[in-house]
Amino acid sequence: METTAAHHAPVARPVHVPAVEIRRLRWAWPVAILVGFPIGGYAANIIVGKIDSVGAALLGGLIAGAVIGAAQWLALRSLVPWVWTVATSVGLAAGLAAGAAIVDYGIDRGDLMIMGAISGLGVGALQALVLARQGISGAAWWAVVNPPAWAFAWLISSYVISANIDERFTNFGASGALAFALVTWLVLTFLFQRGERRANAA
Repeated sequence: METTAAHHAPVARPVHVPAVEIRRLRWAWPVAILVGFPIGGYAANIIVGKIDSVGAALLGGLIAGAVIGAAQWLALRSLVPWVWTVATSVGLAAGLAAGAAIVDYGIDRGDLMIMGAISGLGVGALQALVLARQGISGAAWWAVVNPPAWAFAWLISSYVISANIDERFTNFGASGALAFALVTWLVLTFLFQRGERRANAA
């Protein structure tokens, strides 16, 4: 007599996202982006210097990513765990190291966009894992949106910081952050609202 047992993989339960927290994102997320990116990039530039080697990219990415991730987590602290900061730091270090090496540490506009897209892939992929673990439906879209958002933000910043672009920063500055904040805010709001609807329906 044979006995079979069904094994079900654990599935994250839909997260309940209070409407007040979604509304708070209207200002908290843009502020986090506009504060985190310039400060993170400046801190990495002061401590590490130019991103002109794998070691500099890894260390600079860790530093800038930690600042950016911490600022974002403060905006999302009631929605995601503190590991969001770690994911952002590690993701930027890996993405920046790969992206900068692929373009041979070039600073042409196209090089910056490619480097930005790969940096965004590293950050977005790890942050999407955090969202998925929180039960956010469609979290994979976060990984899809980040690469073009980072590339576009670098495109904008490349016109603004052209005079000192040779300093080879880890990430785009405040000008690009404005566009990045808008695009990612719309996506985040959609994901959390979708999660709230699924939680209410469960």
